[in-house]
Amino acid sequence: MGQNLQTNGRLRPVDLARGHGLSTQAVRNYEEAGILPPAGRTPHGYRTYTPLHARALQAFLALVPGHGHQTATAIMRAVNEDATDEAMRLIDESHAQLLDDRHTLQAVERALRDLEPTPEPYEAARSDGGFIGVLADQLGIRPATLRKWERAGLLHPRRDPRTGYRVYDETDVRDARLAHQLRRGGYLLEQIAPLIAQVRAAGGPKPLEATLRDWHGRLSARGRAMLTGAAELEAYLRERGQRPLLSGL
Repeated sequence: MGQNLQTNGRLRPVDLARGHGLSTQAVRNYEEAGILPPAGRTPHGYRTYTPLHARALQAFLALVPGHGHQTATAIMRAVNEDATDEAMRLIDESHAQLLDDRHTLQAVERALRDLEPTPEPYEAARSDGGFIGVLADQLGIRPATLRKWERAGLLHPRRDPRTGYRVYDETDVRDARLAHQLRRGGYLLEQIAPLIAQVRAAGGPKPLEATLRDWHGRLSARGRAMLTGAAELEAYLRERGQRPLLSGL
């Protein structure tokens, strides 16, 4: 159960803090949050820590880059409460989220590759409002779908000052086609909106290539950080006398 937290060494809060570039208040906050096991106390009431606390702090700091502060806190709290299965569930969720992010990136890249030049430039909106109908016909969707995408922030057509009808320029057409590709891939509107915003901010699919490369790099860095965090957490579990993460494999 990990009840005996004391080992041969004794560390003051300042010792633990300096060893990890933290303030003593941060160490106390981590203990109160359950990231560290409860500290011992001197007869005068001062906190005393041990190498086990240092190992816990090291595990937490290693978990943060891959899982984020909130999830890393929940993982450490679960471990310190001997709820190892709950800690494993949280770790699994983070890995599942990373995989989902990779799938999203792949879908964006596929959708961008599938974008072809617009067959013909759009003319100014006609008085009968057929402009939205032309775009809807080309995409094989209903005009109501384009209006829904506009409400969700995916499209930003201007309005003709004389008629009030929507006017879709080449950028709007590109965004509509990208949205259509991603919707066919099963992505929700709230997932698509920030991706189209990135394309729009970059000035189109071509300038977005650098952003996509950076996205790949960040996902890989997160995956490696998860590996580092897992190694440190397993070392902490071993020191607590609990079953290691890779036990039975």
